Amino acid sequence: MLDLMPSLKEWQPAATGQRCAVATVVGAGGSVPRPLGTSMLVSEAGDVLGSLSGGCVEGAVVEAALAALHDGGTRREFFGYSAEDAFAVGLTCGGELEIHIEPLGSAPGGLRLESLQAFTGHGPASALALIRRVDAHGGGAVVIPDPATYRVDSSAELAALLGLASLGAPAAGRLMLAAAAQLEPLLRGGRTGLVRLAPPEGCLPAGMAAAMAGEVPGAGSGTLVPQGHATNTATGPEPITLLVESRLPPARLLIFGANDFGAALLPAAQLLGYHVTLCDARPAFAGQSRFAGADQVVTAWPHRYLAEEAAAGRIDARTVACVLTHDPKFDIPLLQTALSLDLAYVGAMGSRRSHRQRVDSLLAAGVPAEALSRLHSPIGLDLGAVTPAEVAVSITAELVASRSRSAGASVRASSLKDGTGPIHNVNTTQHQETPWT
Repeated sequence: MLDLMPSLKEWQPAATGQRCAVATVVGAGGSVPRPLGTSMLVSEAGDVLGSLSGGCVEGAVVEAALAALHDGGTRREFFGYSAEDAFAVGLTCGGELEIHIEPLGSAPGGLRLESLQAFTGHGPASALALIRRVDAHGGGAVVIPDPATYRVDSSAELAALLGLASLGAPAAGRLMLAAAAQLEPLLRGGRTGLVRLAPPEGCLPAGMAAAMAGEVPGAGSGTLVPQGHATNTATGPEPITLLVESRLPPARLLIFGANDFGAALLPAAQLLGYHVTLCDARPAFAGQSRFAGADQVVTAWPHRYLAEEAAAGRIDARTVACVLTHDPKFDIPLLQTALSLDLAYVGAMGSRRSHRQRVDSLLAAGVPAEALSRLHSPIGLDLGAVTPAEVAVSITAELVASRSRSAGASVRASSLKDGTGPIHNVNTTQHQETPWT
């Protein structure tokens, strides 16, 4: 939903006050075109903002959204691939999608179009989070302007979203602590995820819990889940289900070295969503017009600049450092500093011979061997890259592979045509959408 906010101001149905429904991916399996949390708005006139699958299921989702606007109820739709019925609505890629559809403003405290429009000025570089309740009892949303510092256990808005007013203080406190344990890592990490909490009435039976988690096939492509299923006494109460979308300011990528390779890496890194800083100690090099596209250009000794940024709290565990200076008088003190910090990625350019000399110098400078194991040197994936542009592709490819591994995905740095199985490693409980977490 967050990715639609910048477009709301220009979307005519929103500007004219039309009623709208929001359709959101709340479950995904196999190869799917869009991740968990992807949303699409549908107006009462049938206008659409956003996309859920690139065209495979949108028509059926629009029909369901219009029906939801007509009767005011929420819906849950399941879409997959049907080899038997060529005319069935489904995903040709073979994946499975679970779509939650809800009219905006349909529930007390529910998500309203006006609430979203109030945040349209928050661009993709600003922090913002949205917590929505998407179970059958669901309804409601909490918009969080500063997810990095948000305290779940003291939030009256979240307590109302969870429906804790009827509970005693001990039970409500336990549920809020359980919510904080799952929600805060997602909020502070800038991640999207689905959180399920045991309802006050008790937990689900194992079979029902597995079905709700997506381990048991749903009712079939495009099937409406009956609203009454959640309260069936034979199966037990449905868990409280929250969809969390959190966005932090872009992660930083620091390029050390104002040369041809730095000039090529700069726009490539920005395409991945990084806030890019170019740093070089030589004013004549750093001041060249080809680096004007950087978010920040700094003329300073690299190791001093990195240490100052870390001391000022402007470096975090999502930060990437690419050392392209290829000069020991810059490289060694800089890498010594970088490897002492909790950074997402540290890479250094050079030949294998340069790498061996670099390792010897760092060991002699007192850098522990375990810290050296985090150094990506020579930098980049082995793509046979030669030119600066090719090397930039090699570096960004390794960044994507490394941050996917950090999110728990199994990454194969090989050609897709030589592999088997799904091309998207989807974690149905959380999905990373921002650079590095």
